[in-house]
Amino acid sequence: MRTRRKQPDVPAPDSPWSEIVPGLWMGGHEFRGQSGQVEFAVVRDEFDLVQTLLRLPDGHGPDPGVEHHVWPIPDGPLDGTQLAGVIRLAEAACEALDGSRRVLVRCHHGYNRSGLVIAHALVCRSHSAEQAIRLIRSRRSPWALHNELFVDYLRAGLSTARLLEELAE
Repeated sequence: MRTRRKQPDVPAPDSPWSEIVPGLWMGGHEFRGQSGQVEFAVVRDEFDLVQTLLRLPDGHGPDPGVEHHVWPIPDGPLDGTQLAGVIRLAEAACEALDGSRRVLVRCHHGYNRSGLVIAHALVCRSHSAEQAIRLIRSRRSPWALHNELFVDYLRAGLSTARLLEELAE
C-alpha cells in the first residue's frame, strides 16, 4: 500500500514535532535539522502514547513500555474503515489527554495524516473545524493540512465523511 504521495515542493518541517495544545503533539518521521539536512525523528520516551499513521522499519521508536498505536493510512482518499480508524485514534488521544498523558500523533512529515487525527481530536474537544485547522497550521507549519481532501473531510465532519464513503463503497 502506498501511504505517501510524492510532493517534492513540500519542505520538511524544522522540528520533529510541535505541541498543538498542552500535551498533544503533532510530528513526523523526517525533519530538517540544524545543518539544513533532512534527519530522521526518533521517539524514545518523551510521550506516553504515540500514534503512527504509516508503517516504517524498526528504529523510529518509541521505546518499549510506551503505548504505541500503528494505523497506516494513505495521504489521499480514505475509505470508511480508514476514517473509522482516524476517529478511534482521535478519541484515544482525547482519553489520554484527559488522563494527563503526553500524546504524539505522527506521519511522514507531520502535516496531513497526523493533522487529520489532531484536528478531529480538537473538534471532539469543542473546537470548530476551522479553528482546529488554523491552530494546527499556526503551531506546526503553514504546510500542515495542505491535503485539501482532508480539509474537506474535517469541514464535513469525519462521521459524515465516513458515512458517505461507506455508501459509495
